[in-house]
Amino acid sequence: MNWTRAVHHVESAAEQCARMTELPASMISLRVTELWAFGDVLGPPHELERVTIALSVDLPAAEIPWLSQPHASEHWLNMTRLAKQPVHVFWRSAHAPVWNHRIVSPLLVWDEATGLHDDALEALREGRGAASGLAEPTAPELASRVAEELTVSLASVRTRTQEYEDRLWGPAKMGPIADALWRASAGYLELLDAQAPR
Repeated sequence: MNWTRAVHHVESAAEQCARMTELPASMISLRVTELWAFGDVLGPPHELERVTIALSVDLPAAEIPWLSQPHASEHWLNMTRLAKQPVHVFWRSAHAPVWNHRIVSPLLVWDEATGLHDDALEALREGRGAASGLAEPTAPELASRVAEELTVSLASVRTRTQEYEDRLWGPAKMGPIADALWRASAGYLELLDAQAPR
């Protein structure tokens, strides 16, 4: 997709975040509080296959280990139509830093308190997203952040593995349980690799 379209997808996602905050909790239980753009969409204008965004939600960090999806996230993505767009969503807790080894210099595009950040969209359009995002962490800050996420991720792998084992011989459908275990394991392994010295 061309650059203009890529930025449009980020703006459209932010507009959907704003729309979802207006719905009653009975319709949508997952509360997205921030949208951050990161990755290739922060760079100079060029063709992209998809854009990457991080959605911060009002859940404890322990409930959203790296690469996992919070409860009701699929419903949220379907209601916003983001599930059908060339947008890769990473779920993050609003109670922990959004950045990590992969989410580098993210740019806040929308938040529940102030709405759409027009200056951030302008920076994306002009190819200045990386310069306008959060500063890159120092090596010790990054190591500390990865260690924190690794602790959360390991706890999730243990919990998901136990859930899988508990239901393995029962009548429950294993798809959602197996998917959650796979996500928890993939996130843990990626963080373990990120912790290794380069």
